[in-house]
Amino acid sequence: MKRFLRVLLGIAIFLLLLAIFAKLTGNGYLLKGVWASYLHGHNSATIDDAKYFDTHKIEASPKPSEWPLSSQYNKSQLPANLQATLSKTETVSFLVIKNDSILAEQYWEGYSDSSQSNSFSMAKSVVTMLTQIAIQKGILKDWHQKVKSVLPGVIGPHADELELWHLSTMSSGLLWDEEYKDPFSVTAKAYYGEDVKKLMSTLPIVDEPGKVDNYQSGSTQMLGLCLIQATGKSLADLASEWLWKPLQAQRDAQWHTDSKGIELAYCCFNTNARDFARFGKLMLHQGNWNGTQILDSSFVKMATAPVLASHYGYSFWLYDAHGTKVFAQRGILGQYIITIPEYNTVVVRLGRHCGRDRENFPDDFRVIVDEALGMVKAQ
Repeated sequence: MKRFLRVLLGIAIFLLLLAIFAKLTGNGYLLKGVWASYLHGHNSATIDDAKYFDTHKIEASPKPSEWPLSSQYNKSQLPANLQATLSKTETVSFLVIKNDSILAEQYWEGYSDSSQSNSFSMAKSVVTMLTQIAIQKGILKDWHQKVKSVLPGVIGPHADELELWHLSTMSSGLLWDEEYKDPFSVTAKAYYGEDVKKLMSTLPIVDEPGKVDNYQSGSTQMLGLCLIQATGKSLADLASEWLWKPLQAQRDAQWHTDSKGIELAYCCFNTNARDFARFGKLMLHQGNWNGTQILDSSFVKMATAPVLASHYGYSFWLYDAHGTKVFAQRGILGQYIITIPEYNTVVVRLGRHCGRDRENFPDDFRVIVDEALGMVKAQ
């Protein structure tokens, strides 16, 4: 017993020294990263991370609407290839909506139509939508407004040239390495760190904006900070007031924050598959929700057209499925809200992994689009 206690004491002393070292070297965020991942059996961020973070509530509508069910609801099994792909990638929620009615719906691992999941980078599209609404309301001038007019502390040789649209289209020229596996990367510091606003204030605009497509979570974080500064409100409150309540969401959502109460704008909007699908329906109907114009239709057209890269618009991914145009919100672990305008279809997939990336889109994304197209074409 004494030997066992000495071992425990040794481990405790080691962990204490490690914590002190991390704090002294400016890497204190690693403690949270290790606690939220490795000490809970994971090697990276997960779809259930909300329980390890401070969050802001995104209040749902006092008058929520339910999705109607198609007359063909779940009458056919999912195609075999689709089932295999969903199983392989540890899918927890899958939803197909055609003509604004649920055609197919399935859940795994104890998840249900009310289970929350982390959006990861699908939140980037939400921040872009909120920015557009701020422009419509006159809070921000337009997409060509200089970022320094809102955030005067932006630094770097090209800071004066940076405009809002550069942040949404991933062409900001920000010094940011989008590295997910390196625990010392700026991405890890932003995710697990205590003060994302302070972190962003240290990152310069090093390249000329608007010239090169370079996917960076930091660009969306800066766009989120612009919204917070311009409105004086949190992103969660803006999302509730401008999107979640008008979209008649059924359940409150959550948005991860740092310890200062600033949302991680580039990720971490948590809700369920049915409520996520509302974003797809809004974009499908050119910004209109059941007769209320929430987003200008001209913005929807602009956001879903290529800018500097054929696969990316204003925080929406663009895909050509054998001649059928598709746009999507995407998260790193295969979180998808896929909109197929030609067939009046929205597909939502939530899960723990995605397939191998090939030419800007994971293999599972391609299978999901192809098989969903086959399903809706048959109706």
